[in-house]
Amino acid sequence: MAPARILVVDDELIMRESLARWLERDGHTVATAVSGEEALAKCREARYDILLLDIKLEGMSGLEVLRRLKEDDPDAAVIMITAYGSIPTAIEAMKNGAADYLLKPFEPEELGVVIENLLRRQEQARETLYLRERVREAARFENLIGQSPAMQEVFQLIADVAPTDAPVLIDGETGTGKGLAARAVHSLSARREGPFVAVHCAAIPETLMESELFGHMRGAFTDAKETKRGRLEMAHGGTLFLDEIGEVGMRTQIDLLRVIEDGVFYRVGGTQPLEADFRVVAATNLDLERAVREGRFRGDLFYRLNVVRITMPPLRRRKQDIPLLAEHFLRRYALEARRPVERIGRDALDAMMVYDWPGNVRELENAIERAVVVGKGPWIRAEDLPITARPAAPSGPAVLLEEVEREHIRRILEESGWNITRSARRLGIDRSTLYGKIRRWGLRKPS
Repeated sequence: MAPARILVVDDELIMRESLARWLERDGHTVATAVSGEEALAKCREARYDILLLDIKLEGMSGLEVLRRLKEDDPDAAVIMITAYGSIPTAIEAMKNGAADYLLKPFEPEELGVVIENLLRRQEQARETLYLRERVREAARFENLIGQSPAMQEVFQLIADVAPTDAPVLIDGETGTGKGLAARAVHSLSARREGPFVAVHCAAIPETLMESELFGHMRGAFTDAKETKRGRLEMAHGGTLFLDEIGEVGMRTQIDLLRVIEDGVFYRVGGTQPLEADFRVVAATNLDLERAVREGRFRGDLFYRLNVVRITMPPLRRRKQDIPLLAEHFLRRYALEARRPVERIGRDALDAMMVYDWPGNVRELENAIERAVVVGKGPWIRAEDLPITARPAAPSGPAVLLEEVEREHIRRILEESGWNITRSARRLGIDRSTLYGKIRRWGLRKPS
């Protein structure tokens, strides 16, 4: 972790000097301020990565300093320092934008953990912002959410391939967001001002697929009462998204391969060649390589589509994204349903974290929508979720219970930045008991 510029604000000389000495020993650059007025003045002159701010100051209080800092810089990272008896004030500071708080007295190691955790969060936020900036027009594919390494790889690959015109094949289980990824590719491409035309191949009968894609001339067949443009024409200058491409029949596969390679096609019943200028993005939840081996999908079309492959990870393999996704869906459906549901309860979040989500993000979205509709209180409870979204009854209760407890403690430690005191308080146990469980399960703070 790179060293940080830190401003220590405390009116007690011994405390101020001790904090500065501890932080400088860890390689950070430290400045100090005696009062809130001096702190605000220094923040106007220079930018600090973190402020350590005592709540009780002579003159302007720490809470007032925090309020003014946030007015000038909403992203200011402030750690409040308070005595044990001022915990309610510290909680108020957290509600007003403080990043964390420390209870006096504390050890240098505890301070180091809180600083390191905050710097890591800042670094992750910068990386996420960078990726989101590269994947522009986020409002058009806002459900493509995630901070997990698996999703960051997806974002990076989208950002790299989108500016090209290379065909893209997106694979993954149903409900993982393949359509959103396809829209992201289009929105970041040079064709973003052009149309995005989606063809849901599984929903179109094979007998109608040719007409749907290529269009037809009036009188080409019995029901062709007028000339119709096909999806290829509609996608001119933009992106053609072939969803569930594995469901397309062999005859249509041949026609698709020809138009992708030559850029020329004919309407059904037509003799006039038409030019096709589009970028093709295809998606599938099938194993197309296996389908090629079994003769159910043309190898030449597969290799033409599979120039760049983006694999969408299942939700069970990126569970750290569940809270982000759940909060996003909560805000959306609470607004749509006009329900005063403000948050997700701890029991509901625990249930979601241990569930495997076979329907992936789509199933999670449906579960949150249902919970918003049927819930009675200001937060979502476990019983508001669909029954399938609860932990299954284990065949070995004691074993599963221990696994759930270990995962719960690990998550609380990470959320608390491995602050033992705060983690123990959230878990409702004492510090020695928490240390015992950490040793027993071999839990380690991430490097």
